Formats: sequence, C-alpha cells, structure tokens
Amino acid sequence: MVTTAANRAIEQQTADSHDAEKNNFSDSRNDGERRADDSNRRDNNDPRHTKQPRQNNQPRRDKRDVHGWVILDKPIGMTSTHAVAILKRLFQAKRAGHAGTLDPLASGGLPIALGEATKTVPFVMDGRKRYRFTVAWGEERDTDDTEGRVTQSSELRPSADAIRALLPQFTGLIEQIPPQYSAIKVQGERAYDLARDGETVELKPRPVEIHELTLVEHGDNGQSVFEAECGKGTYVRALARDIGRILGCFGHICALRRTLVGPFRETDMIPLEELEALCNRAASGEGSLADALLPVETALDDIPALAVTRADAARLHRGQAVLLRGRDAPNSSGTVYVTVAGRLLALAEIGNGELIPKRVFNLTGLTASPGRSNERV
Repeated sequence: MVTTAANRAIEQQTADSHDAEKNNFSDSRNDGERRADDSNRRDNNDPRHTKQPRQNNQPRRDKRDVHGWVILDKPIGMTSTHAVAILKRLFQAKRAGHAGTLDPLASGGLPIALGEATKTVPFVMDGRKRYRFTVAWGEERDTDDTEGRVTQSSELRPSADAIRALLPQFTGLIEQIPPQYSAIKVQGERAYDLARDGETVELKPRPVEIHELTLVEHGDNGQSVFEAECGKGTYVRALARDIGRILGCFGHICALRRTLVGPFRETDMIPLEELEALCNRAASGEGSLADALLPVETALDDIPALAVTRADAARLHRGQAVLLRGRDAPNSSGTVYVTVAGRLLALAEIGNGELIPKRVFNLTGLTASPGRSNERV
C-alpha cells in the first residue's frame, strides 16, 4: 500500500443549502429556483396534474449511469438550476448537482457533478474560489449589484492609488457582514425573504478569508476591475459595498466572472455550445460525451491516495474495514481516497490500524475518457 500527502477530515455529505450560495453574485434570485422545485410535490389525484402524452410521439430517452465532473462555462442570464437540468438532459444522466450556485448575472465556472461525483461535492465547495469582478462607483444598492435600488450615492470617484492603499485591509482573515439579500437564516427565515418584505435585519459579522485581492484595471469610466481569491463563505458583493463605503464614494458590482472553484480551473471550463455540439456528434457516432467529463477523483486532489489489493477492495466494497499491516502500511491517520488497479473505489478513514470505508463508489456506466486525467497534469 502507498499513501501520499497530508490528511484532512472527511466532510459530511449533507451541506446546508445556504452554504452552496455563499459566493453568489446576488443569491436572492436563487430562492425562486428552489420554489420551482415545489411543483414536484403534486397531488396525484388532481386532474390538473395528470401526465400529458408526449408531443409528436417522441420516445422518452432512458436515463443512464454517468459519473464525472463537467465544468460548465455558464453564460450570463442562466440560472444554476437550469444549467444542471440542461446537462442532465444532454448526458441522459440519472443524477446531477452543482458545487456552488453561480447567479444568473454572473458567468464562468459552474462545476456540475454527475452520478457518483455528487458524493464529492462538499470537497469542491470547501475549496478556494477566484473571481474577476467590476465595481461601479458612485452608487450603493440594496442588493449590492445592478438589480437593486439605489440607497446611497456620491459624486466622488476614487483614484487607483486610494484603492490600492485600502486593499490590505480586506486581505487575510477579516470580519464581513453579509449582504441584506443573502441566503443566511434569521430566526428561521432567509435574509433575502425578509429584505423583499421590506424588513431590515441586523446580520452579524462573520470571519472570512481573502487570500488575494488586487486591482487589475482602473479607468475614467467610474468603474474598477478586481480579482479576488477567497475561501468559503465570502461575499464578493460585500467587498464592493465595504470598499466603497470606506472610500466615501459607494459602489456595487456590475459584472462578475468565476475563474476558479476548488481544483477546477478556467482551462477546465467548457461552453454550453461546445457541449451541445459534442452531444450532436456523439449521437451520430462521431464522438463521445465522455470527452467532456473529468474523473470523479478530480475533486479529491487535496486528499491522499491509497492503493489497495483486490482482496482488500472487495472487503471495502462490502462496507467492511480492512486491517493495515506490513511495512507498506501507512503510519498516518485521516481521510484518504482508495484506489484499486488505478480505479477509484472509496473514501475512507484511517484510524487505529484500520481502513474504514465512508463513501463507496460504483463507477459502472459512462465515465471520463482515459486521457482526461493526464490533460490536467
């Protein structure tokens, strides 16, 4: 057995729904996406909800097992929920989900997990995010983006030097008050619901980490372009709001693009048009949708890998612990992802001389093309 790198604690699969929206451009609109899911809770006896025949006698396509990650370069104007639905249809996948909502007004990386990759979503959501965003100076808005109403305004415009001098205050571990229009719960209610009802709520400051914040462009048009790399829970909209307040000119975000999510880089992103074209070629036998998939284990880049024998793999697959013995047995503890013959088998915990399975993967079906892993090296 061979183990690598340092260990980290395994995350629970069940993540709070608002954690998936921590870095939204304006997460208030995503509530509408969740309410749309209520349409699935129907009374089967209600004649208004009886199943209608398919138009044009089109056959229903059977769903299939598809496992891997697609890093969609989401276009502006599309919700994250809609993007997942489109990819699920293109791949005819049984299961799909995303690792962190990206608002309709934002573009860029939306990692979409298919099949068994959904078990690794928490590892992606806990990773760093990088954004490129534009701040419009002179107005603060109640949503901290272009869709809100103006609450404060100023004729002042900051200089590039004044902005750069302020950025160290917003770098490192800082306290940040979330936007009024955010998914944080206040006495059981989402903050954005209360804000839409006209209520003003006092949201408490929360610690967030900004690893890097730089000014990349500053023009004479009253706008500045920034890049930020931040940890889980950071609101980029709040950065624009707070910088504008200190500078005395006020500000809000008018453009946002996500360029990094956990292990997924901008070079991993694929536009929707390219996916649709690949789907058409695959339907005619000229290609495979597997070429668009990244392996499930791509989300586990920061976790040590442990190779086991086929005999040990059989025990782990049945949910049974494996004793770690011999000179090649790892002397560390913590979370590892387990492989057998180079193939992902499970997420497991090492402790007290045992390897205990926590998540077992069944990768039968469509998976990433063999060359996709090597492309990222």
